[in-house]
Amino acid sequence: MTLARCWAVGIVVLVVTEYVQMTLIHDPLVGPEGVGSFGAALALVHLPNLVCVVLATWAAARVHPEPWREMPARHVAAACAAPAAAQVLLLSLRPGVLDPAGAAFWMSTGVLLAGCTVGLLLDRLVWTS
Repeated sequence: MTLARCWAVGIVVLVVTEYVQMTLIHDPLVGPEGVGSFGAALALVHLPNLVCVVLATWAAARVHPEPWREMPARHVAAACAAPAAAQVLLLSLRPGVLDPAGAAFWMSTGVLLAGCTVGLLLDRLVWTS
């Protein structure tokens, strides 16, 4: 049950932050035609997504209780499952992103890995202090 609570918190935080990111940054600045350059994609798409993944991972990790949070594999599963599931959902809904030769696949995977890592590090920093 503790994993389900962590996953639920991660999903709620991810949905809320992605909604805010889409309404405040993506829709007004990117629009339906997309971005024109790698720098614009990084600044307007990938970095805001990184913040969303970090916050979702951190929130899920924060609600993971003792003594299970001291088990590394279980803690990573509790904290990173929601962003990882969102990544799998994105890849299944947008098959054009699945091309391993494309930059979008690698950037979104890098955002997932970096966001989960930073979220877990933030949790560890706050938990130990």
